[in-house]
Amino acid sequence: MEAIITIVGFLGAGKTTLLQQVSQLLLSRGWQPFIILNDYENAQMDAQQFLEQLPPQSIKALSGSCICCSGIHELRNFINLIPPRENGITLIEANGTSDACSLMGFLGVGLEKRFLPPVQISVADVKNWQKRGEHNELEANQIQVSSLIVLTHTEDCTAARVQQVKADIQKLNPLAKIILPTEVEAQQLWQLAPSQNQAEKLDHLKAHWSSCSVALPSLPDKQSILDICQAIPASILRVKGCTKIGEEKDYTFFERTPDGAIHFKTYYGAPATGPSLLSIGPGSDTAMLEKAIKNALKLSAAR
Repeated sequence: MEAIITIVGFLGAGKTTLLQQVSQLLLSRGWQPFIILNDYENAQMDAQQFLEQLPPQSIKALSGSCICCSGIHELRNFINLIPPRENGITLIEANGTSDACSLMGFLGVGLEKRFLPPVQISVADVKNWQKRGEHNELEANQIQVSSLIVLTHTEDCTAARVQQVKADIQKLNPLAKIILPTEVEAQQLWQLAPSQNQAEKLDHLKAHWSSCSVALPSLPDKQSILDICQAIPASILRVKGCTKIGEEKDYTFFERTPDGAIHFKTYYGAPATGPSLLSIGPGSDTAMLEKAIKNALKLSAAR
């Protein structure tokens, strides 16, 4: 039978990074993973980052809906259409605002018998854990029915902070195993069983925010990306984009995480939906993004 593992966690916690690590680990052990990525806007942008690991037919991007509710039927139907493989395993990355408890409650209903009951892994950002203000409840919800919790962003944290976050998580989910990314093992993933932990009920509306995307022109330098990200209000919890910079041959992928940090990495190939800028969070709208791009280009011209 084929295992189904969902990876959940707050925006910017490191879900895609963990998914890449897990995929490579499984491939090295002879497994044949199928990856499904869900996001409000342009999930294809993240999906293309896996093309160096897997063929296109083993990757599926689901955009425009949330798999914890409105997108659950599409997700379930697609899983049932995945071709059987020897040593197959299905990995699902949920968007960063998913109601993780609802997702697990709905996903297992209606799957074909060749699949094992779904299990969940949570990614918990130690640096920013429960520093989300009004979104703390959603972040806490995302670890309550997980069988395994992976702690990320521990590099700049004290040992006392790591232990405090572990203690907080254990109160919410005493049945889950808590590990670091370096401790993830392939056999461990296969042996995971669905959590029996009882979750606190979440107001489902807290898991739904606005999002939007616009076309992004080529930019003269990285400073222009910084200018764009800094012009977008802090209420926008996630900013992502992909475009070409100056005379560089490859595209550059960038993101602003909820703590305001801005990260860059090379994006090999070309984005299937074209260079774009997207945002997730209260107040997202295309006019705001277009204004940020326009102002960044003006600043660049004046430098």
